[in-house]
Formats: sequence, structure tokens, C-alpha cells
Amino acid sequence: MPLFWALLALGCLRLGSGVDLQPQLASVTFATNNPTLTTVALEKPLCMFDSLAVLHGSYEVYLYVLVDSVSTRNASVQDLDKTPLSSTFQQTEGGRTGPYKASAFDLAPCSDLPSFDAVSDVSRVPEILNAYLIRVGANGSCLSDPNFRGLCNPPLSAATEYRFKYVLVNMSTGLVDDQTLWSDSIRTNQPTPYSAIDTWPGRRSGGMIVITSILGSLPFFLLVAFAGTIILSLVNMSDSDGEVTHDSQITQEAIPKPLGTSELSYTSVNRATPLDRAEVFASKLQD
Repeated sequence: MPLFWALLALGCLRLGSGVDLQPQLASVTFATNNPTLTTVALEKPLCMFDSLAVLHGSYEVYLYVLVDSVSTRNASVQDLDKTPLSSTFQQTEGGRTGPYKASAFDLAPCSDLPSFDAVSDVSRVPEILNAYLIRVGANGSCLSDPNFRGLCNPPLSAATEYRFKYVLVNMSTGLVDDQTLWSDSIRTNQPTPYSAIDTWPGRRSGGMIVITSILGSLPFFLLVAFAGTIILSLVNMSDSDGEVTHDSQITQEAIPKPLGTSELSYTSVNRATPLDRAEVFASKLQD
């Protein structure tokens, strides 16, 4: 961590030699993966505009963004009367037809910058990084939000070369007081082609990765289907047991039989007295 802040301090000293310098990419030590597909992290112009003389009054720093091309390489960010441009991302087609104002922030005097000793307090790290760095393209919703009010800093285009410029504006007069040179061309990252996705071990195409993902999810669906089959079987067995019990209760009830049936005759014979049985037997012998 001390190395982190030492490099950051060196970056501030490098920028503090005059306004004839250019905006610089933030060091990879404290801004990894920079640039990204849609953002670029830059060092703020710390101790730059007030390095030769102390500024009095209210000042702001404007950050302008421009898509790099031969026709716009020396584009101006002010009118003839030194009024800074107020062009937006939409008006310049994302910086393709001219520079647009992406951000504005107060110029912090060198004496008011956060101390490096404050890094021991983890809760203050975001505050310190915000004081020293600015991320272009950090606002992903300002273009689509109809209620957004303020300066829109939308995502940049992937695989596109951009240039950046800091402008010092005197808020009392509203005029440009000083400015840096345009930065060197900085290119945002390019998306990885679908067919070039590398999955170790071995290289597989994007289609193979999709097939592998589908096959990997099949055991889960088979397990769900198996569990569903077991549950349905248990439910069917429960229904079958209930039907058997119902039938047995019905069969135990007495069912009336028409008179004169053989079963009724047999029952009548079985219920006769011994004397009645003898008379019946004698009548059969005479016959």
C-alpha cells in the first residue's frame, strides 16, 4: 500500500510542471483494467493550473472528450470570446463531430488534497481515489433517464480511439482561463470475439461451450423428473388404498334379495325346526 501512494504522488508531481502537458491515464497500480470496453480512468490535473501562481476566486475544471480523427485532432473547446463549449454527448454523436463536455469538478488547491496518511482508514479510500482520479464513461443511465438533470458522462464506445482535454474555467467570468493540450490517443478495449473464447484445458469454440452448458444442466432436470415420478407414484398408491377400503365397506352391507330365490329357500330350510325337517323328509320318501 505505501508503494501505491508513492506512485500516485509521483504522478501528481509529473503533472505539476505546467499546463503544456496532457491528460494521462491513471497508473495501473491503482486503476487496474484501464481502459475498459466503455470507460477510461484519468488522473485529475492536480497542482497543474495553480503550480505557477495561486488562483483567487472560484474555478472549475471541465473535461472534454473527442473521438480521434484527422479532421478533429486540433478541435477547439471554446468560442471566439473564450466561452467554453457546452456541447453534449448527443449533440456531437458521442464526440464524433466535435468535443463534448463529459465532466466538471472543482479545482482543489494542492494544500487541500487528502493526505496519503488517511489511507490507513479503509472507509476513506473511495474519497481519496475520487479526489485524484476521474473515470470517463462512468454514468450508464443518464442517456436513458428522462428525469436526469446534470452533466451526462455516458459509456464510451468499445474499440474506439479518444482524446481528452482539461479546461480551467473562471466561474466569476464564465470564460476559459487556461487549458491543457489534447491527450495522446487512448483506445478503449475491444470485445473478445465469440469464436475466440478460450476455455482451459484445451480451446473450445463458443458453440461447444453452449453445448457443454446444456449437457451440464441435464442431470438437474433428470433428477427433478425422477423426484416428480416418485411423488406421483405415492399419490396414486394412496388413492388406490382409499378405493379398496370403500369397496370392502359396501360389500359388507346386507343386500336385499328377491323372494323365492334359492339362497332364501336354503336359508329358510336351515332355519326350520327339527320337527319340520322330519316332515319334509317323510314327504320326500312318499314321493
